Amino acid sequence: MSDRHEIEVRVRYAETDRMGLLHHANYFVYFEMGRTELLRARGFSYREIEDAGHFLVIVDIGCKFKRPAYYDDLLTLRTIVERVTHVKIVHRYEILRDGLLLAEGHSTLACVDREGKPQALPATLQ
Repeated sequence: MSDRHEIEVRVRYAETDRMGLLHHANYFVYFEMGRTELLRARGFSYREIEDAGHFLVIVDIGCKFKRPAYYDDLLTLRTIVERVTHVKIVHRYEILRDGLLLAEGHSTLACVDREGKPQALPATLQ
């Protein structure tokens, strides 16, 4: 299974502020898109994992903004699995425009059951 995946994302007008810059909150939406598509590339979906009683919740997330992204930019989002433990997955993200790094981020997801109690990741994610 691959531990990295790339997708292209075009910045939509609704995702920008009055200056035409990609609003900072949308970087986290893009990170979620990256995680979802990485999982899909591995042959799974969040729906299947949740239907089996495993829920992946964000326990830590962050982003360092290096350069702005603008309306209509075509961006490359690279999602990388950095580390997997018994109950957590750590991802790293890179957002690039024409190979230039605009932002880098990270997230940690913990696996919990339907009641929100920590549980082991399913074998398919370890």
